[in-house]
Parts: sequence; C-alpha cells; structure tokens
Amino acid sequence: MDQLKVTVETSARHVHLSPEHMDILFGEGVRLTEKRALSQPGQFLANERVSIVGGKKRMDNVGIIGPERKASQIEISLTDARSLGVDAPVRESGDIAGSGAIRIEGPCGYVEVSEGVISAKRHIHLTPETAEKYGLTDKQNVTVRVEGPRALIFDEVVVRVSPTFADSMHIDVDEANACCGATVGVVIK
Repeated sequence: MDQLKVTVETSARHVHLSPEHMDILFGEGVRLTEKRALSQPGQFLANERVSIVGGKKRMDNVGIIGPERKASQIEISLTDARSLGVDAPVRESGDIAGSGAIRIEGPCGYVEVSEGVISAKRHIHLTPETAEKYGLTDKQNVTVRVEGPRALIFDEVVVRVSPTFADSMHIDVDEANACCGATVGVVIK
C-alpha cells in the first residue's frame, strides 16, 4: 500500500471570533469580509484585523479566520505565548476549556477573553475517502516525516476526518521554522 503524502501548511497566529465578540470589536451587526479563501472549504482570511494583548506585550494586525464561531479562540505559537506573557496549552482546535486568557482589541472596543488561547496541536485534515483508503480514523495519532534541508519527524499528529475537510496537514510557525517550511509530509504511522 502506498504511503499517504500530505501538503504541509503553516498556520500563523490568528483569531476566531464569536458573533458577540464581533459586535463588541467591530460594531453591532458588522460581519467578517473575505480577503482570500483558505485551503479548508468555507474558511477564509478576513480583511478585518485585531490586536491581542498579554501580560508582557501586544501584537497588532492579527489575522481573523472566518466564518464566525460559537466561541472565540486565539491560536498562537508557544514562542508567541512566551512573548505575550500568556498561557497557551497545546490543544486541538475547539478544546478551549481552562485554556489561556487574553485581551482582544478591535476598532470599536475590546474583550477580555477568560479562556480561549491555545497553541494548536499539529493535525491532518482528511476527507473520509482518504482516511478509508489509508486505514486512518478520526482522532488517531500518527507520525509524519518531512523531507528537506532540516528533515524531521513529527510525532503525535492527530488525524481529523470530516466530509467538510480538504486533505492537508497544519503546523504552527515554530514547527514550520524547525523544518525550514517543508511543504510535503509522508504519514509513516
């Protein structure tokens, strides 16, 4: 059986916002507008930007990923977390209970988010067809080898399977720097 080769994409720091927080940050009824589509169907980088403020530092011009979500979530690298002075446990997207706190500032106001800051766990998005073809299941952990001038092996890569996904692997900026921005990974289980 062939090995699964996946496109490896770098996920830079970004924010997902709830409709309630959108109203506070950008004004009542204002909604995100698409700057460009992302690789996952239906997701986009918004034209709108925010600042995030931790105990030690602020970061301006932070991208927002749309569409809006039920709960706001801030995804940063561990380097960002240290720089900002915030806690960012390594978690799967959406697992924000008890995670870090931060202030988000927009052009019309700010919100103090009591939980929602994470460093996203490295993961692979797969369609059910691809997962079945390669014998992979949702929430399974796999190992992925990337080649290049700083070839390395990523362990504990969580597989996420959904008919709404497109096949790709996401790593954060710290991980991308460690492998010189490798763009293809091979699942070696």
